[in-house]
This record gives sequence, C-alpha cells and structure tokens, in this order.
Amino acid sequence: MALKHYKPNTPGTRGLTLVDHSELHRGAPEKALTVGLKSHGGRNNFGHVTVMHQGGGHKRKYRLIDFKRKKQGAAKVVRLEYDPNRTAFIALIEYADGIRSYILAPRDLHAGDVVISGEREDIKPGNAMPLKNMPIGTIVHNVELKPGAGGQLARSAGCYAQLMGKDGVYAQIKMNSGELRKVHSDCLATVGSVSNPDQRNVNLGKAGRARWLGVRPSVRGMAMNPNDHPMGGGNGHSKGHEPVSRTGIPAKGYRTRTNKRTAKMIIRSRHLAKKK
Repeated sequence: MALKHYKPNTPGTRGLTLVDHSELHRGAPEKALTVGLKSHGGRNNFGHVTVMHQGGGHKRKYRLIDFKRKKQGAAKVVRLEYDPNRTAFIALIEYADGIRSYILAPRDLHAGDVVISGEREDIKPGNAMPLKNMPIGTIVHNVELKPGAGGQLARSAGCYAQLMGKDGVYAQIKMNSGELRKVHSDCLATVGSVSNPDQRNVNLGKAGRARWLGVRPSVRGMAMNPNDHPMGGGNGHSKGHEPVSRTGIPAKGYRTRTNKRTAKMIIRSRHLAKKK
C-alpha cells in the first residue's frame, strides 16, 4: 500500500498523510467473526484511570483473529480488510469446508492467494508451521511464546522476527528491537512480515483526527499543580525536578522489568543492542 499526501485545501489537510486503502474491502466485516467492543476509557473495575490519554473515539466492532492457526490445510484468501483495532491489515480466508476466519495479513498477500497451516509447508507469505521446520534466516511474524497458546510476538504493522538458529528444543529469533531470545521450536509462526509497513509514516494532520482514534490530550507534568504531579508547581518553568511519571517512577532509562521466570529466555537485551 502507498501513502496518500493531501493538498492543504483546509487547515486539517495541511501535512495530512494517510495510508492508501484503495485495495482493501470497502464493505462491512464478516458478521459471524465480529463481537461488540465496550470502551472503558482507560479505567479499571473501580473506575480509576489506569491508562492515561484514552477515551472517546469512534464506535467499533472487534474482529476475531485466528492467532493460533490450529486448523490445518489450505485456505483461499477472500479479501483484505482494514481493522480499526490494530495497525496491521487483516485477511479473510476460507477453507475447503466453507469455514471462514480472519488472520493477520502479511506483506505481498493478495485476494485469491492460498495460505496453508501445517507441519511442513512452502516458505511463502501467510503459511504457518512450527519453527523447527523452517530454514534458518526465515522472516516470520505472529510467533508463539508457548506451543498452542497463539501468536504473541511481531503482530503490529510492519513488524517481523528472523529465525537466527536452532539449539536443542529451542529456536533463536531476533526481534525488530534487536533483542535475541529463545522460543520453543514447537511454537508456531507465520512466514513473512506484517502488512502495512507505511503506518509509521502516517501524519494525522490535526488533533481531531487523533480524538477519532480514541486518543485524548496529553498535559505536561510541569504544567500541573504539585498535588497532581511530582514535577508540578513552581513559579514559571521550574527545571529543578527529576523527570518522573505521575506515580513517581523515573522516566528516563529506569528498568521496571522483573520477570525472572522468562528473563533466562533473553540471550541479548534490546537495550544492549541499541548501544552497539
């Protein structure tokens, strides 16, 4: 997909850059594969805001995506669709018995193509198989962390991981961030990178378009009162504060990951990879 650049005929189109959706399906989604979606506005079950800057936005339905790809066999791509719940495009596929499902659409996948999920298949975009049966160097996405749990890694627009090696029952994959980690070789992955890589070049053009997407305004901590933020208060611009979050956690370089159970699976940290 290409990018669409708009002429500044109005203030809202000045600098506006969007992804061209002319090749996507323009009708309604598959009704049997959608469920209602309630907006929580970033609030938890107590009504307290736990995720800032969320709320409003256009009403949308959630598309049920098949991240597990358990149904083996060939399926034909019926069409590609826009999904308001994610940055990647989705593909509607239909198996020989008439069952339909949504999958994440990889790059270079078009309507009419055939995708297969199995043990040993061709290395073509959209085919899913265990990591142990893929050649080293394969570009993959939608990678499982536990066999049968469904894909969790490399799912947003333009993302991918690369199979770097195999060591016993584990496969080594390199993430976009530079992180090198181990994943069980029985875990399923899909060949190719995720569609819509131009998403990173989108310029919304105006604040209102961000509000349509459910993004609320962000206020600087320095502009708040001391009772609202640790960096608030002071006469004019007070630069004597340590940069912290609203809850007092340091904002620059402070590590918060403490998952010792899965830390052993990381061979090289993404933070170390950035320094090189």
